[in-house]
Amino acid sequence: MSEGLQTIGIDVGGTKTAAVRISASGAVLARETLPTPADDMQATLETTVRAARAVLTPGVRAIGIGAAGLVEAGTGRLTFAPNLAWRNVSLVEHMWEAVGLPTIADNDNNVAAWAEFRLGAGRGRSHLLFVGVGTGIGGGIVADGKLFRGAHGFAAEIGHIVVEPGGPLCGCGNHGCWEQVASGHAVTRAGREAARQHPQSMIARRCEGDPARVTGPLVTECARAGDPVARGILAQVGRRLGEGIAGLVNVLDPEVVAVGGGVAAAGEFLLEPARAAFVGAVEAAAHRPAVPIVAATLGTETGAIGAAMLALDELT
Repeated sequence: MSEGLQTIGIDVGGTKTAAVRISASGAVLARETLPTPADDMQATLETTVRAARAVLTPGVRAIGIGAAGLVEAGTGRLTFAPNLAWRNVSLVEHMWEAVGLPTIADNDNNVAAWAEFRLGAGRGRSHLLFVGVGTGIGGGIVADGKLFRGAHGFAAEIGHIVVEPGGPLCGCGNHGCWEQVASGHAVTRAGREAARQHPQSMIARRCEGDPARVTGPLVTECARAGDPVARGILAQVGRRLGEGIAGLVNVLDPEVVAVGGGVAAAGEFLLEPARAAFVGAVEAAAHRPAVPIVAATLGTETGAIGAAMLALDELT
């Protein structure tokens, strides 16, 4: 593959739309970030095109898009987004009409998984599970060196496995989904409860007595500063995360699990209890090869880079 070949990747998130232009080796040559008008689908599509044009050069051969939600394989149609008001829109068709380049669209965690497989924590391996822990939980599966999409493109919606029947209401409409107990939702909810129950805690002081001001990043900041209440919250969420990963490893048997997303910024405060819970929950831990649970390596541009790599690998 010629190193002069370039593609664009766009990560369409609920708050920002990030675009990168990469070389055939995955090096980022240009980048652009714009706020996402998430409550207006048409405006979001226009923002996606603007982001692409900002990094577009004559050498670009294809475009990849990663978006949070159910994206149909083959058509690039986003049919449903559990945490955003996006329904039945063709990301591929809109980009093709605007820019005139071959375009592929996939779920944001699928493209993040592809980035980690090609360039990050899964490099040199054939089987990878990516767990994206942000406001919710998403996933991506690479099996035998190929991105696993399922029959319709909707595979790896791992955050919406019900693990606590009757539990907190999820954006997908069910109660007690895994993402409600092991993601940013859970950290924020527990942090706000801690601010009410422990008025002398660092969390309560940082939010100035107003639990509604508690966020996941605030809890992580308090944990880093040594607050035992905040560390306990992340440990509990980490345990629920590890238990869920154990079930997925039982099904998928990956070589490595890469954990990314905003909540993963909590690092070992989250991953250490996740690993401990994983060992206690996975089938026959002492009689199977170790499955490392590691932090994703490509940072905040994972989704955009993965979308560009997917375009490079499937459209050029």
